[in-house]
Amino acid sequence: MAEKTFTVTSESGIHARPATTLVNKAGKFSSDIELEHKGKTVNLKSIMGVMSLGIQQGSEITIKANGNDADEALSALTDVLKQEGLAE
Repeated sequence: MAEKTFTVTSESGIHARPATTLVNKAGKFSSDIELEHKGKTVNLKSIMGVMSLGIQQGSEITIKANGNDADEALSALTDVLKQEGLAE
């Protein structure tokens, strides 16, 4: 299992557009990928799940990937978070 924690830096948090970008990227991998925020865990391949977390600026999020391509998935999702200016 690969796991990484981020701090959300975007002023608007993770709203619909960046959430869609993350979900689309996660969907390209066969691994199970979860997003955790404030003790609640959702499937990162589900836009409704991600949006239900209401992630705001300053929040800590953890992405966990488990499967054949877990490390590759976590690396790609890290790149998306940084390229979109969402988290560090």
